[in-house]
Amino acid sequence: MRKVIAAIYLSLDGVMENPAWTVPYWDEDLAKLQRNLNFSSDALLLGRVTYEGFASAWPGMKDEDGFADRMNSLPKYVASRTLQTAEWNASILPGDVAQEVAQLKQQPGANILLYGSAELVRYLLQHNLIDEYQLMVHPVVVGSGKKLFEEGSQANMQLLGTQTTSTGVMVLTYQLAPAEADSQGE
Repeated sequence: MRKVIAAIYLSLDGVMENPAWTVPYWDEDLAKLQRNLNFSSDALLLGRVTYEGFASAWPGMKDEDGFADRMNSLPKYVASRTLQTAEWNASILPGDVAQEVAQLKQQPGANILLYGSAELVRYLLQHNLIDEYQLMVHPVVVGSGKKLFEEGSQANMQLLGTQTTSTGVMVLTYQLAPAEADSQGE
């Protein structure tokens, strides 16, 4: 069964919106992490806003190590209630997103990488469809913006690993705690 891995940039105060504040903290450690995530996946899962931002930026990008080519060539699944068409090797998930993602997970293949997309992450958390959270917590307080989890969100997580980059970004890898995963799967 395929795994959905959510890769999320966060500030210390939990903001994930408009992550331009992450640029000063980019280093070889984050580049390696992103490369590993990208090349161990065979599809991207995106919310509409993240998809639109990526689709406007990535098609024109080039690099020496093939990361941009990989991003551009991967199939993309977009969760949206408003998009009618999608480009950039993307398709819009029809119907109930939870059912569609559950079906994608049952298909043969590698991981499905979920970038950003707060609303989608929250929705999939409610349905126990995210297998791993890669939270990249940056040493900056942004002060305002969309946060990963809304007030009232609750979930018990189990820490799988930690890493600190040379610029002080904490990479925290979590999954739902086993009891939490069992109760959400009922």
